[in-house]
Amino acid sequence: MRTIQTDVAIIGAGTAGMTAYRSALARTPRVLVIESGPWGTTCARVGCMPSKLLIAAAEAAHAVAAAPAFGVLPGPVRIDGHAVMQRVRSERDRFVGFVTDAVDHWPEAHRLRGHARFVDEQTLALSPPDAPDGDAHTRVEAGRIVIATGSRPAVPPDWRARLGDRLLVNDDVFAWTTLPASVAVVGAGTVGLELAQALHRLGVRVRLVGRGARLGPLTDPVLAAEALQVFGRELPLTLNASQIEPERAGDGVRLHTRSPAGERTESFEFLLAATGRRPNVDRLGLANTRLPLNPQGVPVFDRRTGQVGNSTVFLAGDAADERPLLHEAADDGRIAGDNAGRFPDLRVHPRRAALSVVFCDPQIMLAGLGHAELLASGTPFETGAVAFDDQGRSRVMLKNQGRLHVYAERGSGRLLGAEMLGPAAEHLGHLLAWSVQRGDTVQQMLDSPFYHPVIEEGLRTALRELQRALRMGPAPVARCLDCGPGA
Repeated sequence: MRTIQTDVAIIGAGTAGMTAYRSALARTPRVLVIESGPWGTTCARVGCMPSKLLIAAAEAAHAVAAAPAFGVLPGPVRIDGHAVMQRVRSERDRFVGFVTDAVDHWPEAHRLRGHARFVDEQTLALSPPDAPDGDAHTRVEAGRIVIATGSRPAVPPDWRARLGDRLLVNDDVFAWTTLPASVAVVGAGTVGLELAQALHRLGVRVRLVGRGARLGPLTDPVLAAEALQVFGRELPLTLNASQIEPERAGDGVRLHTRSPAGERTESFEFLLAATGRRPNVDRLGLANTRLPLNPQGVPVFDRRTGQVGNSTVFLAGDAADERPLLHEAADDGRIAGDNAGRFPDLRVHPRRAALSVVFCDPQIMLAGLGHAELLASGTPFETGAVAFDDQGRSRVMLKNQGRLHVYAERGSGRLLGAEMLGPAAEHLGHLLAWSVQRGDTVQQMLDSPFYHPVIEEGLRTALRELQRALRMGPAPVARCLDCGPGA
């Protein structure tokens, strides 16, 4: 067994690991990145980018189908499944290429293939990715170690045995060469909602099934109820399912569900399990260390430093099982890599305001603190709201669905957060997250310019209502009298 010594060893070469590498390298040239799977990021390969390519195709199909409402009569929509998936895979490969090209430019001495297990808090044993854990070929002695091993789809274990190749996870979708005829999507969170709606709009027969009562990440009960109405008008839904029993049926899947709506049995070509993700920490040999672990076996760490307890080990990205978002993983990697490189001179890094977006239609957005977080914190707050049904620009574009709620602290008037189901939520989310991070008050936001006619005028309506609820006085009113509420 050969032995390699290094200042910083990083386990995993995804978004968090690659960012950690760059940050650590700025502090020491002795950095090693260990990877057991394909080089590159979940985002580029099977996550953010290929899913948005599929969604873009679905949006194009939906726009053609909706054109007659504008007096445009293009004829029936025809979907070429082969062409859809060819573009998805081709563009996906292009994005992946950018990532792998970056890795290829790293010095060869900084890259090592193998599955890493802890021997102790400063020693790793590496074995071939598919070999038993005892078949170690390399020992890595590191001054500091960064865990950036990411996560993987979490699927009920007996489903794989039951369904075989009829069971899919999101990774499998982007290997399709054409679109299937039918898919049952189990899991009504972000991934399930995005993929179910996109496939439905591309002509695939879909049913979206969830054990809970909510769709997506919304926590405000008014918005959650609105989401059920909006998506229920378009998508076949089975929610609050107390029983979800799939079985193999020839070349397909038979799915039996029981919910408050009754019992239902349907047959599909595939079952797509969008049932969450689990952090890749279970094969790291953490029991060989004294690292503090939570009940799920994930190391307990400080998000402001990346440090696990008082150890020389740091944690970053989806392996932390906290905020599985690319920009959060990149920030985690930057912080963990910097502190691993400069250890023991640790620095506390302030975190950015939270921001998450679901690319369904209408979009979902959470910025800053959500409704449930505010209630849990005990922070006294007020809510301002706007409905987009009659908002001027939204009606012009036939995007007039959903609501926006903004939350501010009583007394100070400082914006705390927002939740939204509606048009252009990805853009409004950025504006609101920036305001939360700056500590803007509602009055300062109202004093900023709003153009006409734009969807942002709906935000102004919500802010005015919020200002009145705060009893801090309404802003001067200047509005279009011909454009309806929220203009």
